[in-house]
Amino acid sequence: MITPEEIRLAEETLAFALSSGADSARITLNKSLTDLVAMRDGVLDRVSHSLDRSLQLSLFADGRFGSFSINRLDRKALEEFTLSALATLRLLAPDPLRSLPSPERTAKDAVTGLETGLYDPAYEKMDASQRLELAAKSTLWARKAALEDGFTLISEEEEYSDSFYDSLLLDSNGTRCRHTETSFEIGCELTVQDPPGARYSGFWWDACPFFKDLDLEGCSEKALKRAAESIGPVPCKGGEMSVIVDKECAAKLVTPVLNALGGFALQQKNSFMDGTLGQKVLGDNVTIFDRPRSKGETGSRYFDSEGVATAETTVIENGVVKEYFLSTWTAAKLSMAPTIEDCTRACIAPTGGCRDLEEIIADVRDGILITAFNGGNHNSSTGEYSYGIEGFLIKNGRRAHPVREMLMTGDLVTLWNNLTHAGSDARLCASRLIPSLAFKNVKISG
Repeated sequence: MITPEEIRLAEETLAFALSSGADSARITLNKSLTDLVAMRDGVLDRVSHSLDRSLQLSLFADGRFGSFSINRLDRKALEEFTLSALATLRLLAPDPLRSLPSPERTAKDAVTGLETGLYDPAYEKMDASQRLELAAKSTLWARKAALEDGFTLISEEEEYSDSFYDSLLLDSNGTRCRHTETSFEIGCELTVQDPPGARYSGFWWDACPFFKDLDLEGCSEKALKRAAESIGPVPCKGGEMSVIVDKECAAKLVTPVLNALGGFALQQKNSFMDGTLGQKVLGDNVTIFDRPRSKGETGSRYFDSEGVATAETTVIENGVVKEYFLSTWTAAKLSMAPTIEDCTRACIAPTGGCRDLEEIIADVRDGILITAFNGGNHNSSTGEYSYGIEGFLIKNGRRAHPVREMLMTGDLVTLWNNLTHAGSDARLCASRLIPSLAFKNVKISG
């Protein structure tokens, strides 16, 4: 945790920057600690312990702006660093639109860092022997001889980790914000081999701020199930068809839309959502919220990197774009009102009357279920995409057989105008709550 001495040094550095010629300044002090234990084929493979600490100094002077970082936190080093940063700053071109956010926009309720309810005191009791025990406990390797027939488990990699993160933001306008959280994570990737010798992989993970909620023992079993289900893919004829996207990979189709609403992409004219604020662009049933203040849930934040207070926001409502994500600088560049710099915790409103993946499959009846995207890309300026996919052919509301090495192409605006289902099954372990989704009339090639 950030110590009182480190806080004092941050405060002194801010004051020193102002007394040395800065018109205004912001300091962000970050500190994190991560411990990881990795198992390979049931045997300890790797142990890591990493402590990171940095002080980021953002300076505004003579119409110029610069951001600088250091990890040495002692008074002399920080004073030398600040003077050097100011000297470098004066070599930069002026940018009169750079400024700190207005004080009335900054968070006033993130005082201790614990307000988000994301800190678990159980973290303080974790030790090396317990971490090793947890990683070993979750593996399947010792039980591989008892696994069902039809495939052989040939490799298993398991990682358990826990981490602590603490961040303090100060600026010369009097802003003072703190965010503290813990995280516990488990992940498993394994490979199975069928009788002809073909290999298939499966992956599963879980993460949460509270140790008691972590699904340790179920992780490897779910990874194994995903690997086994992918055995024996059958070539599938392409065409224009319905597509269902598992919640595990649905963010691939949501993140580009949210990024396109970001100030930097808009300012650079590198966004297919440029000029859409207040306009109906996506389907009538597409509604996306930002809920960054959901206490105790992964991804919650009370302030952004400028210290601006977050708030629950409707980003897209019934297909109409309601919000751009504009920092102080990008808003000034675009001659618009500033908001916050990013969509912190996106949530998609359910539609189509189905709660989870299985209900959506039964309702859609025929199409492709996508369980993973394999490579591909999208054009952020046009919204066009081309993604490799794998999953299952769906017939009569059931999985018929695995498919792989197929391609999904189109553009994101058309895709989201063809949304038919959004479930209510998003995993709370993810920072963005993206449920299982279904779209009609999607181009698939085999």
